[in-house]
Amino acid sequence: MIKLEKFGKKHINAVLKIEEQCFSMPWSKASLEKEIKNDIAIYVVATEGDKVVGYGGMWHIVNEGHITNIAVDKNYRSRGIATMILNRLFEIGRQNQMIGITLEVRMSNNAAKNLYKKLGFVIEGIRREYYEDNGEDAVIMWKYFIDTNLIENF
Repeated sequence: MIKLEKFGKKHINAVLKIEEQCFSMPWSKASLEKEIKNDIAIYVVATEGDKVVGYGGMWHIVNEGHITNIAVDKNYRSRGIATMILNRLFEIGRQNQMIGITLEVRMSNNAAKNLYKKLGFVIEGIRREYYEDNGEDAVIMWKYFIDTNLIENF
């Protein structure tokens, strides 16, 4: 059974392994350690028993959430774990009165883009040559918790 809990020091090595498995430019151990101490960072890990099988997090900046990373161990994909993590982040965002949550995703990452769209994210823009490893563009996506007409009429 998959459970979600707050990311802490005891999870760093397992999260680092998932980072290295999933990303061409993984975060370092030092970066993950900094995030635990970061006052604006909110992270959760998904566990099955004692094993960390996924994690995700965001920064709470003013009244917005900025997703930093979402990753699931390759052996645990297609089990709804990323959806569980994102739904928990949405819940935290609403509790903290965020207007919405944003993220960047690689243009080529169709699986992630489709998941985000299914969960209510909309495409709001492109960041050209965003990824340093290959110069790939990033798609900017938002999930709003408020009526966006309020923003347009501001």
